Amino acid sequence: MTTTESSGSGDVSRSMELLWGTGERATRGPKPGLTLDRIVTAAIELADAEGLAAVSMRRLSTELGAGTMSLYRHVPGRAELVDLMLDRVQGEGAHAPEPDTAEPDAGWRKTVERAARDELALYQAHPWLLSVNQTRPVLGPGAVGGMESMLAGIKDTGLSDPELISVIIMVSGYVSGVARTQVHAVEVRQVTGISDDEFWRAQEPMLSTVMTSGRYPLMAALSPEAFGPDFDHFEFGLQRLLDGLEVLVEQRTKR
Repeated sequence: MTTTESSGSGDVSRSMELLWGTGERATRGPKPGLTLDRIVTAAIELADAEGLAAVSMRRLSTELGAGTMSLYRHVPGRAELVDLMLDRVQGEGAHAPEPDTAEPDAGWRKTVERAARDELALYQAHPWLLSVNQTRPVLGPGAVGGMESMLAGIKDTGLSDPELISVIIMVSGYVSGVARTQVHAVEVRQVTGISDDEFWRAQEPMLSTVMTSGRYPLMAALSPEAFGPDFDHFEFGLQRLLDGLEVLVEQRTKR
């Protein structure tokens, strides 16, 4: 999946106003039932079903049964709409509850575990998130609420403020990498019409010959389970990441 969008590529001030202000400016229009909330909801549903490239103001106007110009009375354009879509889905997961619902006694490790699993579920529910370059995030209530919740659970680790932010970046980077692999696996089956079993069976005759040649003894010695579907690579990697963090946290809290 290639990056097709960048967050914050439109009028950032207007995006922030829509995210944090009253939501939308009162305007006159022929479609009083049309709201910013409906537009964002429809855009997310369309992106979930057909990908982010399918989301256009013209297509949304058709889906909503409204004139294209009536959408512009609520949101300046597609770039700002993407900002609103991102923040909406970022705020919908269990990893981004309101600050007063956080679990401060759950422990930093459980906080990070929960955040990682919830973020993976978010990518699985909205694969189009992976096609957005969020190097410059537009920080709305969803994004800030998620960070607030995460910080509430890890603030007592003894890490400095930059290190706390680095933990969030590190975990998110790990999760997005796993999610990208999972989403690509689904996409390639859909695009090619070839199952994973069919794909690997096509390589089996040649690989059998290569592996018995003696040129790759370590690969040949791997058990059949090495590449099996039953091993949870995500969970294994997550726990090792947490183990590494735990060493650092123990060092800091013993000072």
